Formats: sequence, C-alpha cells, structure tokens
Amino acid sequence: MPFKSQAQRRKFAQLLVEGKISNETFEEWNRETGRKKLPERAGTKAKPPRRAKSPRRTHAAKKR
Repeated sequence: MPFKSQAQRRKFAQLLVEGKISNETFEEWNRETGRKKLPERAGTKAKPPRRAKSPRRTHAAKKR
C-alpha cells in the first residue's frame, strides 16, 4: 500500500527507527509510492453535496 502523505512517511520512518515495523514493510510501502509528490497531510475526502428535499405536502393537501 503506498503512502498517502509526507506525514505518514515520516511516521513510518519513526516506527522503523523504534523497531516497531520491519525494514521490509517500510521498503515495500516506499517502493509502491514511487517518486510521487505527496501532500504534507492527507485530508478527508469531500462528501458529495446533498440533494435538496422537495417540500413536504400536508395531509390535507394530499386529499384534494
């Protein structure tokens, strides 16, 4: 799985130094990322805009 941001790459490098992940894991992620220009932080994905609801009809309006 490739890195999504520079911050994530730094975090993995820190975990590697601390011995919490293996060198193989870090190198695998690094290879899959390649030379991509990564953002500093990965933001959340934008949700699609919600459709406006049609106005509700009252019970009396339905009978007519």
